[in-house]
Amino acid sequence: MESSFLYEEKVKSEWVDYNGHMNDAAYAKVFSQATDCFIDFLGLTEDVRAQLDYTIFTLETHLCYLKEVHEHDNLAIEVRLLDCDAKRLHTFLSMTNSAGELVATSEQMWMGIDSAQGKPAPFPQVIAATIKRLTIEQKELPIPKQAGRKIGFR
Repeated sequence: MESSFLYEEKVKSEWVDYNGHMNDAAYAKVFSQATDCFIDFLGLTEDVRAQLDYTIFTLETHLCYLKEVHEHDNLAIEVRLLDCDAKRLHTFLSMTNSAGELVATSEQMWMGIDSAQGKPAPFPQVIAATIKRLTIEQKELPIPKQAGRKIGFR
């Protein structure tokens, strides 16, 4: 298995709003698509989800819009594991444009779910092993500036 993950997308015309740049909901959509691909990257593909009766839900999301993107701009999203336990992942997604500029971030909390019972459950062993490996590989990376932020006035 590769040790790095990258999701790439191009801004579609239907994502552009009356301000001439990508609409805020479209950022969430692209981050969601990247999340789905990252879950597959962890080994929890559609077939495995069905076989194990297991999936991952998003519990919380915090988006930061840092720079406008426009129709046909190329985007790349990387996913970072900030923390984890037996059934949760604290993730940080960074969206960059083709110039390598950070244009948006999405900090998320995910929960592993036993689909048959409809409740939280520890990650299956094969997925847990991948998560552990990624956590070890990424533990020395600096904490992103936008991680842990809260909304409010200074």
